[in-house]
Amino acid sequence: MKKRDRNPDIQYEGNALVRLLAYMKPHLASFFVCLLLVLVVTVLDLYRPTLIGNAIDQYITVGDDTPLTVEERFSGVLRSGGIYAIILLLLFICNRFQYLMMQKTGQQIIYDLRNTLFEHVQALTMRFFDVTPVGKIVTRLTNDVEAINDVYSNILVRLFQNSVKVIGLACIMLAMNTRLALTCFALLPLVIFLTALFRTLSRRAYQVSRTRLTTINTFLSEHLSGMRIIQIFAREKEKGDEFREKSEELYQANFREILIDAIFRPATYMTYVCSLAILLLAGASSVISGAISIGTLYIFISYLESFFNPIQELAQQFATLQSAIASSEKIFTLLDTRPDIPPDDHPEILPAVHGRVEFDHVWFAYQGEDWVLKDVSFTIEPGERVAFVGATGAGKSSILNLIGRYYDIQKGTIRIDGKDIRTLSREQIRRSIGQVQQDVFIFTGDVASNIRLRDDSISDSQVQKAAEAVNAAPMIERLSGKYQHPVSERGATFSQGERQLLSFARTLAYDPAILILDEATASIDTHTEQLIQEAIARLMQGRTCIMVAHRLSTIQNADCIMVMHHGRIRERGTHQQLLSLNGIYAKLYALQIASH
Repeated sequence: MKKRDRNPDIQYEGNALVRLLAYMKPHLASFFVCLLLVLVVTVLDLYRPTLIGNAIDQYITVGDDTPLTVEERFSGVLRSGGIYAIILLLLFICNRFQYLMMQKTGQQIIYDLRNTLFEHVQALTMRFFDVTPVGKIVTRLTNDVEAINDVYSNILVRLFQNSVKVIGLACIMLAMNTRLALTCFALLPLVIFLTALFRTLSRRAYQVSRTRLTTINTFLSEHLSGMRIIQIFAREKEKGDEFREKSEELYQANFREILIDAIFRPATYMTYVCSLAILLLAGASSVISGAISIGTLYIFISYLESFFNPIQELAQQFATLQSAIASSEKIFTLLDTRPDIPPDDHPEILPAVHGRVEFDHVWFAYQGEDWVLKDVSFTIEPGERVAFVGATGAGKSSILNLIGRYYDIQKGTIRIDGKDIRTLSREQIRRSIGQVQQDVFIFTGDVASNIRLRDDSISDSQVQKAAEAVNAAPMIERLSGKYQHPVSERGATFSQGERQLLSFARTLAYDPAILILDEATASIDTHTEQLIQEAIARLMQGRTCIMVAHRLSTIQNADCIMVMHHGRIRERGTHQQLLSLNGIYAKLYALQIASH
């Protein structure tokens, strides 16, 4: 199957409506009950004008020569009124029951779809997130999912009801008086033309509107996250102007939808008014000539209004359906996106991960043959401490990402404990790797939930022990709620050093066999760095430790230091061995000594 994650905006090629209907399969029983109720409602609705029209002819517009007495006529009117009241009550009960059932069914489908979509997004590889803005994904999970809610909870049933109603009305009117019915349908071709035109224009307008909404959500997601940079560089005015431009585009798209609707509705209403005028003219002539009764004319007038209202609603529902289809196409495009790394069908599960890491002639590129790693080979034994150094872009962080198989390599083999990682369970691999990065992400919640990440198998005592092991406990104990202290989005109320301590506690709570430190002490103060270095020294015992650091003073005690240069390992050895080579490492070290 063709992969779509290279271009997340690719046009959806399938039938989105058919696929939407497939989600109703588990709820077919409820749907059919609703359709049955709709049929009952439609029949009762069609009978109401006939009941009143017959009452007019039988009990009101009768002459003096009628065999009915005044009391009988009054009794007949009351009886007809009672039947009419019962019909209204039945209509109320059926409509309410059908509405509640469809709303519940629709919400259940949307709930399942939203969960399926989020689970699918979590299963996608990092390459997808590298090229897809966060705001676009958020739009798919929120606005686009909500846009199709009305399809299940309202539109499908209403489309069925209005279609049945239009067909039923046409049949009844033709059966009652063919000539008068054809008079009512004189302007029907014009209505059909307007409806087809409205459907085409509205679909285009909805597609543009959904695209513009995605664009503005992407802009907001990116710029709200980067508001600090905007304010530091005093670019509020320029970014405000850029937002107004995008907001203007969305406004124009939404206004185009409103304009199309504002033209169609009055045009349809004027068609109805003209048809009513034609009916009154022809009907009045027929009443005067005695061809039809006043009651029959009343029935036709009621039916004419009931005939045009469903047509108008059908067009509006088609417009809403077009909006839902436009959103569903984007959702299904995302659902059809296949990760670069295929799912584990029958992965091998290791009895235990000891932490031996081996790169065997590894070549890797994020795009095409723009190689980031070129023929890289090394072996890290369990419990060994290895550091990677080199200039920015040398490939250090890429090695760390490949160990956890966040990307797949193009050539060579990566092994953990002697097994090709492509044959192992990704979940087990990542569970056995504890990674601390320079940019720490803290979630909204409390301190304890940020350490255990909703893993109930990690007890409160384990959370506390992990915090104590990385010297985070004193900082946590000073908080008003301690481990239940509320944490705001991204941990904004904590300093960089405090967030880093929480990240260390989070990593160690999972007791990893392999510890990865990616510039873990690059952005913290000297005091906090000392606390972390003390914790690292204790935590390295019995674990494979892989470090990336620009400050060479932090990795001098590593068992092996590998110097990366343009995607290759140029030098390797201990700190003293590398200095004695007087090569790249010695120059980097000399530059850092001189800068201090």
